[in-house]
Amino acid sequence: MNPQPESPQPQTPQPEAPFTVGFDLDLTLVDSRPGIRATYEALAAATGRPIDVDLVVSRIGPPLTWELANWFPADEVPKAEEIYLGSYPAHGIEPSTALPGARESVAAVQELGGRAIVVTAKYATNARLHLEHLGIRPDELCAGLWAEGKATALREHGAGVYVGDHVGDVRGARAAGALSVAVATGPCAAAELRAEGADVVLPDLTGFPAWLRRYRAAGAVPDAASRA
Repeated sequence: MNPQPESPQPQTPQPEAPFTVGFDLDLTLVDSRPGIRATYEALAAATGRPIDVDLVVSRIGPPLTWELANWFPADEVPKAEEIYLGSYPAHGIEPSTALPGARESVAAVQELGGRAIVVTAKYATNARLHLEHLGIRPDELCAGLWAEGKATALREHGAGVYVGDHVGDVRGARAAGALSVAVATGPCAAAELRAEGADVVLPDLTGFPAWLRRYRAAGAVPDAASRA
């Protein structure tokens, strides 16, 4: 007698993996310009080195040591970095504020069942102090990463979207194969962000929760209207 074929066993539905959205910190979630200004002023006072703080604040984004190299000889940059980082908690946290829509945007990711991570070039301790002070609660913080270097963390956490204000953030998203959502709240104008290859450009984060809901409802395919 031929054996009867076994009936296929019902498959247990597998839970959908949570989607992940990455956010930059400075000038994307946090207006850190007042705090950075105050810390550079303290650094100039401590070292006697003249620093054009207005110029510094106008180009926030790249790593700290890059900016310090504009004002200190190469052999003095490590000490200047040490002074800056050590004084940042006292000068940089309290004056800085959450940008409009920042808390709501992180919360929107989590309310839709996703994970929100912050991927920033900032020193981890100071980045965490900003988030705690402002009540912004991502699921993960990845610090000390800039531009294409951010792709490492974005890929590791499976981020399909990365939100930032700088052309370096656009490059990081593209290097990770993530959708680049840019906000024109930092040193880079909307046209510059588009030219770098941002998939979506928003004036600020206030429109991000609504955009995210449309993006998810469309099966993670951004609608044409979002590609400004």
